[in-house]
Amino acid sequence: MLKLIIFAFLAGAAWASDVIEFTDDDFDSNIGDHPLILVEFFAPWCGHCKRLAPEFDAAATRLKGIVSLAKVDCTANSNVCSKYKVSGYPTLKIFRDGEDSGAYDGPRTADGIVSHLKKQAGPASVEIKTVAEFEKYVGGRDASVIGFFADGGSPAQGEFLKAASALRESYRFAHTNSEELLQTHNIEGEGILLFRPPRLSNKFEESTVSFDLEKFTSANIKMFIQDNIFGICPHMTEDNKDQLKGKDLLVAYYDVDYDKNPKGSNYWRNRVMKVAKSFLDQGEKMNFAVASKNSFSHDISEMGLDASTGEVPVVAIRTAAGDKFVMSEEFSRDGKALERFLQDYFDGKLKRYLKSEPIPENNDGPVKVLVAENFDAIVNDDSKDVLIEFYAPWCGHCKSLEPKYKELGEKLSSDPSIVIAKMDATANDVPSQYDVRGFPTIYFAPAGQKKSPKKYEGGREVNDFIAYLKKEATNPLVAQEEPKKKKKKTEL
Repeated sequence: MLKLIIFAFLAGAAWASDVIEFTDDDFDSNIGDHPLILVEFFAPWCGHCKRLAPEFDAAATRLKGIVSLAKVDCTANSNVCSKYKVSGYPTLKIFRDGEDSGAYDGPRTADGIVSHLKKQAGPASVEIKTVAEFEKYVGGRDASVIGFFADGGSPAQGEFLKAASALRESYRFAHTNSEELLQTHNIEGEGILLFRPPRLSNKFEESTVSFDLEKFTSANIKMFIQDNIFGICPHMTEDNKDQLKGKDLLVAYYDVDYDKNPKGSNYWRNRVMKVAKSFLDQGEKMNFAVASKNSFSHDISEMGLDASTGEVPVVAIRTAAGDKFVMSEEFSRDGKALERFLQDYFDGKLKRYLKSEPIPENNDGPVKVLVAENFDAIVNDDSKDVLIEFYAPWCGHCKSLEPKYKELGEKLSSDPSIVIAKMDATANDVPSQYDVRGFPTIYFAPAGQKKSPKKYEGGREVNDFIAYLKKEATNPLVAQEEPKKKKKKTEL
């Protein structure tokens, strides 16, 4: 019996989580007890939430005593979730001293969450006093930005610390007033050096970059960092992928593993860099990266690529506008295949890749079924107003909305100027002007204004939709009238 009790105790301890659980009853009274806390607003049925859960638990354990992590089940605690305008799951927010500090936009892996929150919790820039501290700092996995200042109270150091505070979530900063370190790095008075990670050292670019702008302003320092931090071809990870967005990006996916196989990881990266440098030297605009095919298996699948066999990289380009282009020819060791792919891209010869379900053979129902291949033909018809629901098959809220949305379609089926449509956003590419982060997400694409769709934020009842469309539709709404109920005759 005693053994059973001990086993039950140990089993319970093993499953205990370090994530705090808040409810409607205790959120407001307890959130202020934490100087810095990350809160996940979730729903138990949400697929993305289920994938995040083990990473969130692991991060909470590693950050115990440094930064707290908490969660709120929005299906059971609607008041808190409504207060903070939670419309999709999971929603992550940072709170400082009880106040909403904004959305958490960092990585969603345990490593990424830990790294991101440690930067939030510690000083924006670490002070380095000795050579040993300096060598340890620049030997880390990520790039380092270090300010060297003879005078710790100088305006230049003030501007450096201001830039560090603004970019602390993304990059590592340190500063020193050590005369020995200034002399070692040939800096007279003040200077900034950017050190790229030693593991990414290569013959195509310098490992250290010096700040060479005239004025030490926060804006100039930030521009210098963002222009140089990644170099020609960084190692893209879950932690830094968001920093690489916003520009056209070519990624080579293969077995990148700088812990177990740094030599093999650099073998293919050097081949990418050689080709990349030749195009950059010609003035072409493109960012390049290498990434682990295991870490980014979802991205690879989204582009219709198969990296399950073979050691050679698979390659794809994703543009700033969200268009995708994939390299069909096998990556060759001499880099010629990659050269041809890039040349065809810059010459405009490549056809973009669309992830799409088949176009429905019959699409005459009250709610039109959208897929990536027919989206343009249906939604971007300038003569029609279109209401679009982006959904996920597993989403509980989407399932609840389905009969109401179908009823809406039936009521408006006789209106020639309006289309009620839906798209499975997990099985089809969503155009970039539609920002879909949770399900269901509903947009209205007015006739003649297809480049500026409007996000629908109203109620989810049929009458709510009709009231909205009466107000927003280009042409007067034509809706089927409710049949009049016959009055019962009363017998005298």
